Amino acid sequence: MPQRTLGEIVRDQKPLTLGPEATVAEAAAAMHARRVGAVLVTDPDLRLLGIFTGRDAVRLLAEGLDAKATPVSAVMTRDPTTLGPRATAMDALLTLADCGFRHLPIVEAGKVKGIVSRYDFRAQEHARMDDETGFMEAMR
Repeated sequence: MPQRTLGEIVRDQKPLTLGPEATVAEAAAAMHARRVGAVLVTDPDLRLLGIFTGRDAVRLLAEGLDAKATPVSAVMTRDPTTLGPRATAMDALLTLADCGFRHLPIVEAGKVKGIVSRYDFRAQEHARMDDETGFMEAMR
């Protein structure tokens, strides 16, 4: 079975993006409305500056910060790990697993093309990853 590329997976995607000045409250409301777990923080040219996720929101609340007054740029992950649209679904699954991420921005020439999470992949891709990671564990 040929592997899907990330470009194929995000082809028609309209990822949730906000500017760095948006507040955490605005980001959380947008995430809730779109039913997504992450916001890509970009400049006006859609160049990726960072990523803000539900985990960042939890950390903000745990630290007692004000979500209505705190910009996402203060709590986002700057310069997140990314893959390009020519990378494969397996590349993304392995990156997500190895790094402990839930979301992975897809970027080409510095500009956002989309975002993937484990839920974007087919059962066959998950099974293949399980086989490959099981094989690697057996080799250790």
